Amino acid sequence: MASDLVAKAKEAFIDDHFELAVDLYSQAILINPSDADLFSDRSQANIKLKNFTEAVSDANKAIELDPTNPKPYLRKGTACFNLEEYQTAKAAFEAGASLVPDDTRFIEGIKKCEKCIAEENGELQTQSMDSVPADVAPKDVKEVNNVSSELATRTPAKPKYRHEFYQKPEEAVVTIFAKGTPAENVSVNFGEQILSVTIDIPGEEAYIFQPRLFGKIIPANCRYAVLSTKIEIRLAKVEPIHWTSLEYSNNNLVVRSSNVSSGNQRPMYPSSKPTKDWDKLEAQVKKEEKDEKLDGDAALNKFFRDIYQDADEDTRRAMRKSFVESNGTVLSTNWKEVGSKEVEGTAPDGMELRKWEY
Repeated sequence: MASDLVAKAKEAFIDDHFELAVDLYSQAILINPSDADLFSDRSQANIKLKNFTEAVSDANKAIELDPTNPKPYLRKGTACFNLEEYQTAKAAFEAGASLVPDDTRFIEGIKKCEKCIAEENGELQTQSMDSVPADVAPKDVKEVNNVSSELATRTPAKPKYRHEFYQKPEEAVVTIFAKGTPAENVSVNFGEQILSVTIDIPGEEAYIFQPRLFGKIIPANCRYAVLSTKIEIRLAKVEPIHWTSLEYSNNNLVVRSSNVSSGNQRPMYPSSKPTKDWDKLEAQVKKEEKDEKLDGDAALNKFFRDIYQDADEDTRRAMRKSFVESNGTVLSTNWKEVGSKEVEGTAPDGMELRKWEY
C-alpha cells in the first residue's frame, strides 16, 4: 500500500536516512503518480542529499499536479538557490509567498535571493539578510534556520546518456545520444543558467540531465530537436564568451570572443586534442543515416519512423490511436477520420482477425 510506504519514508526522513526516504517515496510514486505531496516530500529528501537538480524536477512535478500547495515552491526555491539560479529561486519563493503571505521562510528566501542578485549585478548590499524578526515563533525560527542551512553548496548532475557539446560565439550545441527515443517522452526546459532534460519512457526509470551551465543563456531563443539517433539542443548565449566546458565550476576561466558578428564562423571546440572538422563529420553522419539501406521490416519501420518524426501533432495522434486500437493492423495519418471513432482491426488477405479472451 502507498500509505505504508509513505509512513516508512517519513520515519526514515526523521531518522536522517534520506536515501532510504527517497527510495520509499519513489516506490509510492509508482503506485500513485498523481499525488503532489509525494513529489514534494521526495524533493525535500533530495535537498537533504544535496541532489538539487532532482529536487527541482520533483518540485516542478508537484507544482504541476497541485499549484495551490505552497510546499513545492519552497522546495524549488531552495534547490534553485543552491544551483545559483537566483532569479528562478526568487520567483518560486514569491509564488509560495502569494499563497501563504505570513510564512517567514518565503520572506527569508526572497531576501537572500535579492542579496545574491544584487551581488551579481555589482550592487553589494551591506545590510544583513540573516536576521529573524523578534515576533517570529520558535517553530518558525527553526524552519527559517532549516531553509538557511539548506541554501548551501551544489553538486553537478550525473547524466546517464553520453553527451557532447560544441559551440559558436553566439550559441552552444549539446548532443545527447539517446537513440530511438520517442519525441513525446522527451521534455527540455531552459533556465537562466540551467538546462533541464527529462526522458520519461513508460516502464523505465526517468532519466534527468540538469546541469548548471558554464554561462547564462536566453531561454526564449533556445530550441531542441529529437532525432532518430540523438537529441540536439541549441543554447543561445547571453554573452559571446568561450565556454571551456559545458558545466560551471569555480575553476572555469572566461574567454571573451573578439568577433561576434559572423554567423558563419566555425564552431570552437574545448579540447586539447587536434582539431576535428565536426561540421564535416555531422554532415557525413546525416548522409549515412539518409542513405542507409534496410530490408524487410527494418525498412518499413524506418519509413514509419520518418513519417512520425516529421509529422504534426494531429498526424501523430492519428498514427498512435489507429495503431493501438487496431492491434497493429491499421496505421492512419488522418486525425479527422479516426479521431471520432474507434479504429477496427483489418486482417491481411487470407487471414482471419480474432479477439483473444482473457
